[in-house]
Amino acid sequence: MFVRDLEIVASVGVLEHEKRYEQRIVISAELLVRDEYDGVSDRLADVLDYSKVVDGIVRLVQNEHVNLIETLAERIAAECLADARVETVRVRIEKPEVMQSCRSVGIEIERSRCAAP
Repeated sequence: MFVRDLEIVASVGVLEHEKRYEQRIVISAELLVRDEYDGVSDRLADVLDYSKVVDGIVRLVQNEHVNLIETLAERIAAECLADARVETVRVRIEKPEVMQSCRSVGIEIERSRCAAP
């Protein structure tokens, strides 16, 4: 499952103007989901609802100011991994208006569920 290029206005950054003014960030997430869907039921309850993933990301981003997008990415990854069906998540956060010479700058992390011993 994936969410691509979710644009959110957020309070994120370490510079004084970033703390004072919100800025646009772009978030993408790819989730490796344990597939137990039978291909027949046609019930939303039988799959990971991407609208809930998006709502969780938006809630996290709009909750409070975060200095580092790395911190925000870790929080988003943890939120996604809270669903037992999600085995791995890759989170990408871009800040498109930070440097004039670049379309965007940002980070990407990948986190996996810890395997039981």
